Amino acid sequence: MDEAQDPTLPAAALTSVPAACVSKVELRVSCKALLDRDTLNKSDPCVILMVQSQGQWTELDRTEVIKSNLHPVFAKVFTLDYYFEEVQKLRFEVYDIHGTHSIGTRDDDFLGGMECTLGQIVAQKKMVKPLFLKYGKYAGKSTITVHAEEISGNNGYVELSFCAKKLDDKDLFSKSDPFLEIYRINDDDTEQLVHRTEVIKNNLNPVWESFKVSLSSLCSCDEDRKLKCLVWDYDSRGKHDFIGEFYTTFREMQKATVGNKVTWDCVNPKYKSKKRHYKNSGLVILSELKVSPVYSFLDYIMGGCQIHFTVAIDFTASNGDPRNSCSLHYINPYQPNEYLKALIAVGEICQDYDSDKRFSALGFGARIPPNYEVSAFSEPLSIQGVVEAYQNCLPKIQLYGPTNVAPIISRLAKLAAREEITVEASRYHILLILTDGVITDMADTREAIVRASYQPLSIIIVGVGNADFTDMQILDGDDGVLRSPKGEPVLRDIVQFVPFRDFKTASPAALAKCVLAEVPKQVVEYYSHKGIPPKCPIADSPIPNP
Repeated sequence: MDEAQDPTLPAAALTSVPAACVSKVELRVSCKALLDRDTLNKSDPCVILMVQSQGQWTELDRTEVIKSNLHPVFAKVFTLDYYFEEVQKLRFEVYDIHGTHSIGTRDDDFLGGMECTLGQIVAQKKMVKPLFLKYGKYAGKSTITVHAEEISGNNGYVELSFCAKKLDDKDLFSKSDPFLEIYRINDDDTEQLVHRTEVIKNNLNPVWESFKVSLSSLCSCDEDRKLKCLVWDYDSRGKHDFIGEFYTTFREMQKATVGNKVTWDCVNPKYKSKKRHYKNSGLVILSELKVSPVYSFLDYIMGGCQIHFTVAIDFTASNGDPRNSCSLHYINPYQPNEYLKALIAVGEICQDYDSDKRFSALGFGARIPPNYEVSAFSEPLSIQGVVEAYQNCLPKIQLYGPTNVAPIISRLAKLAAREEITVEASRYHILLILTDGVITDMADTREAIVRASYQPLSIIIVGVGNADFTDMQILDGDDGVLRSPKGEPVLRDIVQFVPFRDFKTASPAALAKCVLAEVPKQVVEYYSHKGIPPKCPIADSPIPNP
């Protein structure tokens, strides 16, 4: 069977929870009474999740395709950041997939859609809405149901590895094609699909791929909540043959963590009631269970991780002569210039996460006697020290050029790389680049950022003045994955670019909130990728994994 048509592909492994947002939310989708677009079989539905950003709809993710089913329950989990202070518009579109045709190329592929906000789903926890065709027409009696579950920062994920032995053979000319489903039994006795494995073709002793699921989804973080597990023989027409079932709990599953396998009888109640000597329809085995805790930004900070702040200031000639009041570097005795406003706004936030509250500062693009190279003011300095060093150096330097920032990023990345030697979450770096123009070494800068994405480093670029910063958006991975000139993608998105003019009339706190919003997420992503837990704040040692 073609993988694109496989209705039982496992949900993608989930990522760590960023502390930058209020919470992480999981959405699970099911549909009822879908329109039947096929002549010989029933529709093969798939749900596309679209998100709206700046008035444009873009695809965030999609479910698996379920063959020949008008009442599909999808195993795919949509994971989104939930922001209380934002209106997050979503659109769910249901399509009937025909072979390898791309979705949306034919009008009759569309089975209906529904728009809502993430806030509405979270508020209701379970939202049931009718599906609409084009021009506001109802898609018959079709409905879509979306369940929302919050993933708290301390519940973590569990990785499960299942296999089975001696399952009943349901096929006449070949062996069964088994797959496993796990359902959580809710407080109201309803059943919520947690995971559906892939199909193992023609095999009575299947070994399913291991999969990851949050403890919130698996058992609502209740170790004793009942779980119902079903084994089926897959049928391409959607009429799967029931092989057997068993019940368990997460507490029972955890017996597999000490190297022991946990085994259940896979029982068909119908056979058990009719056959005197019936024992089971096979065995299902949990061969391995791994619990992966989810750490938040505050876990790392409270564990002793220091945030070291470095500011790099653009001293190229395009800023204008500092003695001229039109210069971006002009020192007005009555109010700070844009460089100082940005520096102070961001620096005052970052200093709270550095024990000595002292930063590194350097300039670029100036001719400084006698070597005319990039020169550090001094290090370390307090925020006020950086301000004074900036003001004192202006009369002594010649603004020149070009606007090359790759050497600065490479320099900080090399410094940050030293932290890897300790193999603990001890120090993370933030580089604030203040510049008045488009970077002139863009290719080298892209290469430097890709290299830096492997280090404990985040980069904030604030564009000062009224230059056209359109090209700078390339460095910010919000519109797509940044790649090096050779095509290598960044390991993680570490750049945030903001034009200062967007915040001219706003408070300094608004600028700081915008440019620092992604930093907590980036910190967690780095240490999670490295598999480094926070240090224990009391014992000064890494927090052990459960």
